[in-house]
Amino acid sequence: MVKIATFAKPETVIGYVADDLKQKFMYRQIETERLLIRPIKITDTSFILDLLNSDGWLQFIGDRKVKNVVDAEKYIQNILDNEKFYYSVFELKESKQKVGIITFLYRDNQRFPDIGFAMLPEFDKKGYAIEATKKYLEEIANEKKVNKVIAITLPDNSKSIRLIERLGLKYEDEIQDNSKILYLYSRTLVYNE
Repeated sequence: MVKIATFAKPETVIGYVADDLKQKFMYRQIETERLLIRPIKITDTSFILDLLNSDGWLQFIGDRKVKNVVDAEKYIQNILDNEKFYYSVFELKESKQKVGIITFLYRDNQRFPDIGFAMLPEFDKKGYAIEATKKYLEEIANEKKVNKVIAITLPDNSKSIRLIERLGLKYEDEIQDNSKILYLYSRTLVYNE
């Protein structure tokens, strides 16, 4: 069983907040100094195919059985059809080259939304993931609809753990997912007045 400090029933968080965030935030574009963060589109199939078959994704997230463009299109459509999952692509402003994704998931087994990120390996160590995810969290906090976010990762995913900690999330607990042990991090969001 998952051991997590909680503040609300999942259906309360998922029902009102997810619908409200979807309307006001999840489907708009966000800009940083170098990046454009935008909702995933069905035309992102080639990018998703590459990302989901990158070594880092396969090692730390898992094989999603996306092996061709048709699979990638179905994968994206499933995301677009799921009212609890929000995927945003971040791309370079000038070239529009796709770099990575930010995920914001209302999981059935968690009380708070789970923020995640993944990036193509050729863009590693350029600061793009922290730039995109930090701005995304700031925008969510400014909406004043979510009071806490979590992040879940494998204990041996040291790159992800470093980024999660740089985003201000603190280690909270070990959780069991099927046969895997995962680390759960959390952060209470501070709203700007």
